[in-house]
Order: sequence, then structure tokens, then C-alpha cells
Amino acid sequence: MNKSVITNTLALIATILGYTLGQPILFTVGLFALSGAVTNWVAIHMLFEKVPLLYGSGVIPARFEDFKLGIRQLMMTQFFTQENIDRFLSDSSGNASAIDLHPIIEKVDLSPAFDSLVTVIENSSFGGMLAMVGGSEAIQPMRAPFVEKMKEAVQDITSTDHFKQLLRDELEQPDVIAGMQEKVSDIIEKRLNELTPQLVKEIIQEMIRKHLGWLVVWGGVFGGLIGLIAALSNTL
Repeated sequence: MNKSVITNTLALIATILGYTLGQPILFTVGLFALSGAVTNWVAIHMLFEKVPLLYGSGVIPARFEDFKLGIRQLMMTQFFTQENIDRFLSDSSGNASAIDLHPIIEKVDLSPAFDSLVTVIENSSFGGMLAMVGGSEAIQPMRAPFVEKMKEAVQDITSTDHFKQLLRDELEQPDVIAGMQEKVSDIIEKRLNELTPQLVKEIIQEMIRKHLGWLVVWGGVFGGLIGLIAALSNTL
């Protein structure tokens, strides 16, 4: 069960038992505990829901644009700074780019490179000889081996420290990093524009629901302790 419901129920039971059994200490402890728990529960509810006649309630949906701006500023000032982007582009030693291009190369279609090679041959002095042996169709069986060898060659080139250093030096240029920051900012901005007040409320509520429930629990505990002190002081 929800921690808030359990706390409020126990406090209410203590209040009722204290009243019906004529136990002033139990009644006071239960009443103060119920007061603390209910007050915190109402306060939590007011964070997310607009309550009529209660000024300041529904603050999260009401401050929707401020939350969006805060999220964007947090992402750009804490995560996607020039220093963090530079750190991402470098490995732990800071000597070469840590970006692995092999998966990208595997997905690249290099068939147009073979087509360009065929065109070059056809337009060269070897074009006549190629026509004599069947034209470009005669070398089509070479397409797959050519593409495979091209991928191996590109992977070998991009694996060298020299290439990685050149890539790192190029990516770390101030204008390049600034361009990356601008693109990241645009992506974040577009994603935030898709958010609605209701969705923001649900996201934040889901994030902190578990922890907010303890506010109700501790409100009941501290309220009960205050009630116990008050009850005991009256008996002295």
C-alpha cells in the first residue's frame, strides 16, 4: 500500500481509539500525527494539482515554461559544455580520438565507388579494350570483392593513430565544437517543445513519488512526537 495512506490511516485509528477509550495521550498523539501527515500530503498534492482557493497550488504545471528552460540550461551548462565535448572526443591519455568508425564503415554502401571506378575506366584509354571483352557488365562480378576490399582499406586508414589525431584536431576546432553545441541545443529544444504541461508533471511526479511519500511518513512521526510532548506536559 501507499506509504501516505498507511500513515494517515494509523494516525486516524490512534485518534479515534484515543477519543473513544478516553485516553488523552493517545488521542493527542494521534491527532498531531494525523495533522502532520495530512498537511504534508496536501502540500505534496498541491505541487502537482491546482486546488481551488489555495494560492500557489499546481506550481509544477503552472511553471511549465520555467521547468523547460531549466532543463535546457542544465543540459547545456552541465553536460554539453565545450570541455565535456572535448573530453568526449579524446581518450584517457588525451592523444587521440576515441571514436570508433568501424561500425559506421560497415554500414556504408560503397557500391557507388565501384560505379565511379567503372565510369573512369570506360572514359579512359582502356574503355575500348573493356568494350571488346563485354563492356562494364564483364567486370560486375568484381563489385562485391571491390566493396569488401574498400571497407578493409578504409578501416585500416581510420585505425591509424595519425588519422585519429587528425580527426581529433579537426573536431576540436572552436567553430566545430560550437557547431556541435548548436546542433545539440536544437535537438534538446525540439524535444522539449514536444513536452506538454501534463507530461512534465507526470515525469517529475514519477521521479520523486517514492521519496515524497516519506514526507508524509515523517510528518506523521514528528507530529506524533510533538503530540506526545504536549500531552505529557499537560499531565505534569
